[in-house]
Amino acid sequence: MSRFALGLVVGKFAPLHHGHLHLIDTAAAQCERVLLLSWCQPEPARCEAAARERWLQACRPQHEAWVFDDASLAQRCAERGLAPQALPPDASDDLTQQRFLAWLLAEVLPQRPDAMFASEDYLVPCAALLSRVFGHEVTPVLVDRARSTVPVSATRIRQQPVAHRHHLPAPVWADWVPRVCLLGGESSGKSTLAQALAERHGTPFVAEYGRELWERQGGVLLEPDLLHIAEEQVRREDAAAARAGPFLACDTSPLTTLFYALDQFGRADPALMALAERRYDLVVLCEPDFPFVQDGTRRDAGFRQRQTDWYVTQLAQRGITPLRASGPVAARVRLVEQALGLD
Repeated sequence: MSRFALGLVVGKFAPLHHGHLHLIDTAAAQCERVLLLSWCQPEPARCEAAARERWLQACRPQHEAWVFDDASLAQRCAERGLAPQALPPDASDDLTQQRFLAWLLAEVLPQRPDAMFASEDYLVPCAALLSRVFGHEVTPVLVDRARSTVPVSATRIRQQPVAHRHHLPAPVWADWVPRVCLLGGESSGKSTLAQALAERHGTPFVAEYGRELWERQGGVLLEPDLLHIAEEQVRREDAAAARAGPFLACDTSPLTTLFYALDQFGRADPALMALAERRYDLVVLCEPDFPFVQDGTRRDAGFRQRQTDWYVTQLAQRGITPLRASGPVAARVRLVEQALGLD
């Protein structure tokens, strides 16, 4: 039988890692129900409340989870007829954080845990404060204080995510994996570079969906096809991200599709223009110094140069400085590795 009716786990989960999951699972083994609470102020990059909520839902959907930012806290308080409090800054002392937690549990949710699980020294005084507030014992359960089961911290992961990626569940790594976008005119070697990078580092790469669809439709693309191409390219990126190794190589992006929309039809769907603003951790612009190979589907070297020049202008307008990759494939691979800190 479970020792406790309701167990409490509080954490920033920024990002959620296997140590957090071990803590949650330890609580679940001893409790009928587990309540997960998360807030942080400020939120670290890539750890916004929506992301943390999504990770918890993906990794432990069986537990009730509340992830608060200022907006969601205000909304919940309005639903309860309460005046919202501000989230306490991360730099606040332990007593401030504990009083905020007690208010959340007593007034905002409301929930009354029987036990609290944590791996930190604040656990015992926090459980004692909750016991006084609720008038019943909230048992502190210390879990793996030495961090021997999962020897990592969220701080170390944020500092070196690639080095600690094995500590991140797949849904979390999908949001953290460095995405490398390869751009370039026709026959500039970007597909060759994407494949070479993927093979060298044992990671998937995302091929150019537009060419796949073009071949499937017998060399004909209609204007509505271009928005579909960009949406499918993004969908395939997101699907591959959870399986990626140290990075994800993306052969082209919606910016490429925008070029062809403007070139072929003189206009672009607003949704396609929005997708073309998609950001990547590294943008590589392949120089047109490969010998131009006419495979029967391409235009000519002049078009390739015009396309390259368009990328240069568009990236500059977006404040993006690309890595200019030139020379043979091996040299280009080394450039990308150096930029990613993998050399």
